[in-house]
Amino acid sequence: MEPIVRAVDVGRGNTKFIAGMKNGELLCEMFPSQAHPTEAIGEYEGWGMKRRTVGIPVDGLIYEVGPDVQLAADVFNAHVLQHDRYSDAPEYLALLLGALHAMQLERIDLLVIGLPVATYKLKRQVAALERRLTGEHALGKGRKVTVRRAKAIAQPAGALMYYGLMQHRVAQLRKERSLIVDPGRRTFDWLVTQGMQQIDKRSHSVPRGMHDVLHTIVEGISRATDSHYCEYELIDLALRTGKKPVVFQKEYDLARHLPLARKIPEQAVAEMLHYVGDAGDIKNIILVGGGAFFYKAALKSAFPHHAIHELKDPIFANVKGFQYAGSELAKTLCAAKSSGVQGGDHE
Repeated sequence: MEPIVRAVDVGRGNTKFIAGMKNGELLCEMFPSQAHPTEAIGEYEGWGMKRRTVGIPVDGLIYEVGPDVQLAADVFNAHVLQHDRYSDAPEYLALLLGALHAMQLERIDLLVIGLPVATYKLKRQVAALERRLTGEHALGKGRKVTVRRAKAIAQPAGALMYYGLMQHRVAQLRKERSLIVDPGRRTFDWLVTQGMQQIDKRSHSVPRGMHDVLHTIVEGISRATDSHYCEYELIDLALRTGKKPVVFQKEYDLARHLPLARKIPEQAVAEMLHYVGDAGDIKNIILVGGGAFFYKAALKSAFPHHAIHELKDPIFANVKGFQYAGSELAKTLCAAKSSGVQGGDHE
């Protein structure tokens, strides 16, 4: 029987996952990384017509997650995943199980998840998370899923695998040194690899992601309008589309705030240079992540002698790579089992 492999990337901004396959193509979905707790399941349980959310039971509470989760937000909507140990939080587990709920599976043989590079270096924390995700999980309304094995991967490593597959260069990449840069919602991650192996001392992450860019602009708008403006998602959409946001019923020009906002990518890249240097020994520089569009200029300025490779769908690059890597690992494990050789917990 073919092993069931699925990948989930619980980011600070969005939870991305592989919902399935159709005609050989991966089907990707995502929803905001917000989980709102309550004591009991409400009328919106399930992916129904009223609200596309589901109530996930974790540690005695019910967490509402899903595409329409903003409709469940209360006045105080804290971003609880904006810290370095976010994968320990019950909200993290609720988001991940929300993704598994959407997959409509009763069993997953191998679940591949992503972590920021700095977190991935904490091997005890990684091992604890893999153990936490292995086993049977309740998904609400009597539904359950069994995860037989969980494997964590550094988030940018998935993008490297996906890039190699899309460019038909996996064999070449295994012989080359690469830099994968992944500006996400909360963290700015980078990974230096020799082939597919991470070089730990040159890889890291810092908390200078798109959240900091948006926060800088939101603070600027608050000062300019003498208000406490806090519409982060509206500003994020405006930056991506180039359209002026409507602030207090009027179109608002963000141009005055962009010079300060662009300092965030410059600061992130400057910190990366302490680890990477001038990248003279690096063959490939690959830019992925939801913040790629805003960080590209700073990255190009730092590495003027390199071509910066971008992927067509950068926000799903990591999770697609996780899926491919998981499929390869599952084949290896099956082959080892067939030959009587049992793999360890951390291949």
